Amino acid sequence: MWNQLRDVLCVGATVLITSSAVFAAEQEDQQALLKFLPSAKVTLLQGLQASAALGQPISAKFEVDEGKFQLSVYTDKAGAFSEVVVDHTTGKVAKAEAITEGEDLAAAKSQAAAMARAKSTLAAAVAKAEHELAGYRAIGVTPAVQQAHAVAVVALLKGTQFKSVTESLE
Repeated sequence: MWNQLRDVLCVGATVLITSSAVFAAEQEDQQALLKFLPSAKVTLLQGLQASAALGQPISAKFEVDEGKFQLSVYTDKAGAFSEVVVDHTTGKVAKAEAITEGEDLAAAKSQAAAMARAKSTLAAAVAKAEHELAGYRAIGVTPAVQQAHAVAVVALLKGTQFKSVTESLE
């Protein structure tokens, strides 16, 4: 019995530590976005449109990667996945790299599967979310399947207030 209690307590402590680390990382990401986002002259919608020449956009977000602010769009072209970086000041494609392994590949496959169910685009979901929430700016969009329906989870920012909404892709 004591061994079971110890195991339960260890698992609980691990979950608490992991949750705290994830929350801290999210807070750090949000603070970085608040710092760099004012320099972005390009919208998420424009980034989606710019990357479409290289494949179907399957997710997009403003992020700080290794200290550099960027607009990253994952695309799918006939089952080949790429990360397209759109210059956040000009709206032109800065680079595109194949996604071939690891967590990025797993995420791209999941996103492509969700988009395969979609009847609408991520761009339409972003435009709808921004229209419905006047004053908010879309900073990320990711497709998902919820209760057998394709949806887009749109992350938005207004001032220092972050918000997430779900838009149908059907």
